[in-house]
Amino acid sequence: MEQLLSILRTFRRQHAQQRISFVSGNFKVIHPGHIRLLRFAKEMADLLVVGVLPRNDFNADIDEQDRLYNVQALSMVDYACMVNDPLGETLRALRPDFVIKGKEHEQAENIEWQVLEEIGGKLIFSSGQPLPSAMDCVSAAPVQASTRLIQPHAYMDRHSLSVQSLANLVERIKKVEVCVVGDVIVDEYINCDALGMSQEDPTVVVTPIDTQRYLGGAGIVAAHAAGLGASVNFAAVCGEGDAAEFVSEKCQDYGVTCDLFSDSTRPTTLKQRFRCRGKTMLRVSHLRQHGVDKKLTEEMLAKLRPQVAKAQLLIFSDFNYGCLPQPLVDQLTEWANAKQTLIAADSQSSSQMGDVSRFRSTHLLTPTEREARLAVHDFEAGLVVLADLLLKKATARNVILTLGESGVLVQQDSSATDQLPALNPAARDVVGAGDSLLVVASLALAAGGNIWESACLGSVAAGIQVGRQGNVPLSADEIVACLQHWR
Repeated sequence: MEQLLSILRTFRRQHAQQRISFVSGNFKVIHPGHIRLLRFAKEMADLLVVGVLPRNDFNADIDEQDRLYNVQALSMVDYACMVNDPLGETLRALRPDFVIKGKEHEQAENIEWQVLEEIGGKLIFSSGQPLPSAMDCVSAAPVQASTRLIQPHAYMDRHSLSVQSLANLVERIKKVEVCVVGDVIVDEYINCDALGMSQEDPTVVVTPIDTQRYLGGAGIVAAHAAGLGASVNFAAVCGEGDAAEFVSEKCQDYGVTCDLFSDSTRPTTLKQRFRCRGKTMLRVSHLRQHGVDKKLTEEMLAKLRPQVAKAQLLIFSDFNYGCLPQPLVDQLTEWANAKQTLIAADSQSSSQMGDVSRFRSTHLLTPTEREARLAVHDFEAGLVVLADLLLKKATARNVILTLGESGVLVQQDSSATDQLPALNPAARDVVGAGDSLLVVASLALAAGGNIWESACLGSVAAGIQVGRQGNVPLSADEIVACLQHWR
């Protein structure tokens, strides 16, 4: 600390007009929420000093020197030190211009107020801004998907995970019986050649070369489960026509037992992507989002009751197209809980509004950050607080918060948090990443894995999926092959 104080005194003499920010915390595991906060703190001033709190009940499981080293390794941090004296005394010694704290602390008692009034500093509450999403950062990637994913050594060490234990868990997934209920989608890729710019108006002109269709939505969730060897029953609502026939045929091809309930008031959801040179130029969605009626809901419940009764896992794959009305969700959840069946859910809100917290008393939720913020109506809290708010509102046991190219944040029972980086840095097509993570992580839980093992396998699945175009069912062999590269 004395050396740091000497450096700061010299800095102030030489740069009288420049400012210093200060952030303090435990920093058990550096996650994207920390990065956002520290980036904001650095942007507020010319020098960023970070104080790492000493050993306490919350951080006792990680050595304080390791926590300090991790903070010092961050590029936006100029200086870091242990805060061994009371925080007030440290602030009086450092005399920062700004102290930055997460937005979630704004309504709490903050001892920094009084000290900062004495020294002329300012307390600012902000959790920073989200990092760029995976969709914004997709780069040109090899045509062939790579099975060599980044190995999360530190994460695996923290939770005593081994390649063999993960491979054994993949093998146990084959004994799980799962019931998948949700919105089925047909994903259609129209690959085009660009002819140039129209002379009549500023429009790019393309010509289609070929068209490829993939099973998507809850359908690919069921197909992933079957590909991994699980026994799968799948229920969804379809319209009439060739798209519904495609769904039925693909389910049969993938070994999925399906009940497709016909609704003449809606088409089978079809999403078209017009792509040129590996990039999506336009998306067109053919769908209707009104809820299914009471009669169809009762028909679905009658069919699903025996399937839920014998399943070890119930997965809700919700795209908010009206096929999962609340009475259906509540009744299936009640039956599953009565049988102590594990429940997992995802509610996607990319181009539509949804609320993942409507799936209550689940064992696992896998929302994006945006979906979690929509559910709890909080757009400022830090990521750990956000995950905890969602756990409490939905009375869920675990949350895997997906963060695009920043990986995932794993929150367990409001008691433990960790982060996994994105394992495939060269994403080719991010469609289906969330579906693959949902199904593999929930199957791993149902097979007896803990949340840390399950999140790791789910991230491996997502890493494989984003390395190829379109939703193609995963296989146990693919995942094991990726794990073998880590030996």
